[in-house]
Amino acid sequence: MNAAGIGSVGVIGLGKMGGQLARHLAAAGFETLGYDVRAEAMAQAEADGAAATGSPAALASASDLVIVGVGFDSELEAALFGRDGVMESPRPGSTIAVASTVAPATMLKIAERIGDGDVAVLDIPMARGEQAAIDGNLLIFGGGDRAVFDRCRAAFATFSDSVHHLGPVGAGQVGKLVNNLILWACISANEEGFRLAEELGVESAPLREALLRSSALNWALATEAVERPMPWAEKDMTIVLKEADAARISLPLSGTIKEVIKGVKIARGQPMPEER
Repeated sequence: MNAAGIGSVGVIGLGKMGGQLARHLAAAGFETLGYDVRAEAMAQAEADGAAATGSPAALASASDLVIVGVGFDSELEAALFGRDGVMESPRPGSTIAVASTVAPATMLKIAERIGDGDVAVLDIPMARGEQAAIDGNLLIFGGGDRAVFDRCRAAFATFSDSVHHLGPVGAGQVGKLVNNLILWACISANEEGFRLAEELGVESAPLREALLRSSALNWALATEAVERPMPWAEKDMTIVLKEADAARISLPLSGTIKEVIKGVKIARGQPMPEER
């Protein structure tokens, strides 16, 4: 592995989150490369100081650290193992950090496929949302070899003010899974609470002001998270329930949350994106 640290960072997936990561990395002085299937995303990344590359393979060959932040499992598979994917020509001694939210079991399979050779694997799913990406204060749930993770901290610190190493590969995905479970639980509870208040004749605005200073305070309430698109809610809860089945534990509240949050989205006209 590269004991001298990280000099060049490639970001695959330059959307609302990944594009901001590339911008922060470039502004901090890292040699930053970017790749996205969308030309407009590539153009924006170039304007923000990143060098555009023609494929994940080309990006990986020139990067000490490759951050992959695509939205769907199929896109992650293609970026890593598909034609012109990262694993066609990774830089020896480099690190691949999966920022996408996937099942812990999926993360372990990815690490197994990459193997124990010259390329290290981390999982770094993130929390706090789009505004935090813009501001550079995301939270990272980290998994993987601690020494490798620590070597990447300076790069992570360009877009995160709260970097947490939770354990071996897959631990970061477990942390993000628990985070999402609790997030959607809070959104569900908030929604039902305000529906009850409305039916009983209490207005939402003054009630919210009171709750923000009460024991019911939660991040979703404080940030009015329910007003934002929630494209990954069902996916997140489906992963929770599948992992619970595999672990042979009962999480009855999680099943209820999945249905409540689906109803919230339906009521607000927010469709679930199709899996790809």
